[in-house]
Amino acid sequence: MLKTLKIRHLVLVITSIVLIITAHTLGNSKVVQAQAQQVSIKVGVVQRFGDAVKTPLGLQATDGDRLRIEFKSGDQVEAVTAPSAQIEIIMQAVDPPVTEEKVILRQVGTFETAEDYANLWRSRGIPTEIGQPSRWQVWAKRDVYNTPLLRRLLLQSIQAQGDQFATIETKVLSQVPKASLVVNGVRYGRDEIEISSERNLIQVSLGGIRTLYPGRLRLQPNAYGSYTLVNDVDIEDYLRGVVPHEIGPSAPYGAVEAQAMIARTYALRNLRRFTVDNYELCASIHCQVYKGWNGTVGNADRAIAATKGLVLTYENELVDGLYSSATGGVTAKFSDVWNGSDRPYLTPVVDSTRPLWDLNQRSLSDEANFRAFINNRQGFNEAGIGRLRWREEENLPELARELKEYLNNNKLPLADFTKINQMQVTERSTSGRILTLAVDTDKGRIEVRKNEIRTAFEPPDSTLFYLEPLLNSDRTLRGYAFVGGGFGHGVGMSQTGAYNLANLGFTGEQILRFYYPGTQLQPLSDQIIYHSKESYS
Repeated sequence: MLKTLKIRHLVLVITSIVLIITAHTLGNSKVVQAQAQQVSIKVGVVQRFGDAVKTPLGLQATDGDRLRIEFKSGDQVEAVTAPSAQIEIIMQAVDPPVTEEKVILRQVGTFETAEDYANLWRSRGIPTEIGQPSRWQVWAKRDVYNTPLLRRLLLQSIQAQGDQFATIETKVLSQVPKASLVVNGVRYGRDEIEISSERNLIQVSLGGIRTLYPGRLRLQPNAYGSYTLVNDVDIEDYLRGVVPHEIGPSAPYGAVEAQAMIARTYALRNLRRFTVDNYELCASIHCQVYKGWNGTVGNADRAIAATKGLVLTYENELVDGLYSSATGGVTAKFSDVWNGSDRPYLTPVVDSTRPLWDLNQRSLSDEANFRAFINNRQGFNEAGIGRLRWREEENLPELARELKEYLNNNKLPLADFTKINQMQVTERSTSGRILTLAVDTDKGRIEVRKNEIRTAFEPPDSTLFYLEPLLNSDRTLRGYAFVGGGFGHGVGMSQTGAYNLANLGFTGEQILRFYYPGTQLQPLSDQIIYHSKESYS
């Protein structure tokens, strides 16, 4: 039986106070009792410090407060206090040079697809872990395949089975980044540093931008030979730095309330993303945008407080709380966009309160139906306020350049092609998303699948589009127009659609019910399962 990750497996500070949580604007006036819980999460707010980021980090307490900085000094823990400090990167020579090596089984654009590949390899008896040095990667577990011989035997075995994607990455390091703490005029070379303050507020300056973070900070090594600055923060405090940046500062209250609940759910379900780096979430679009307490908004704070502890569940498990900017008029299934099993509550929903289109009668997998749907601009929740419809043109040389870059970056076959002869959609889902885009080149056919299409080519904002050939005066092909709708993956809630539903009077609960049918809102408790699959640790 697969292990389940429940709240008792997390670090919880549980008080004995029982709160009466009123439903506020959650549809009806029921009163729900729940334990008050503080759930702390670990968010990587500066990733790959010393690699992608080399600019010094400034740390400062708020007015009248002081920082407390702790680090190991030999076998002892040393602590210093100061109003400010700075962390710098110093490149340290390695003599003799060190060789680092790992087997990369697959590189993809999203964690969701990486996790599915990791699960596939594990089912074949190959232990895996997931990293994100830039794109998401599935690695053969490094502490298992820990010698050059074992790594090469594994690669040979995989290649003998016809796999074209696995590679060995070898780096010879003659110097490595080392963290250096400067505080009270004294410099300390330390790999792990804990930073706290009496008020639980710390200002971080990076590249001229100052960000205020609640909670504690920790500088720690990551899996790439550099460092990550991690914010240890209460989930409700975290949401103050997420909700206004995800839904927008001027969103109507019902949409903000929906965003607060789905952002809380998403965060708690996805705490396994950075297991390899010993933290849980990032602060970018690869997780949820988190900007500390810069730009907090009263309306968002009110929605977070009103829905405190409420999460969206399906059969007592946190839902996969995916959402995007705009669906283009219809939401997608999970498997329309990523590899992996479908979720019962992530099903195609026509994004309108009107009966505009019956997907059972007119499936969007049919090309004629799809084009009729995408040329309709009226009656959708996103009409007039989002990227409901768009058209982008690009010539063949530009498309070829983008595709070659994608293939090279991911070490995929046929990257040496010279020109594109033709592109065509060969498979669509019932929600209209492209499952397979075939590109015929002078070296052969290249098939780009699902969400990877958005990485391989710059024009499409989503995979909800069709191709229109662009011809020269002599009728030869010069490029393609991408004609489509939506912005993002299109799975789950549309943020722009939520605006319209809120303006129509929908509560946050009703908006979530619209986009995630069959789900229930519940107060967070130790009976709720976070994620039913094993993490890749």
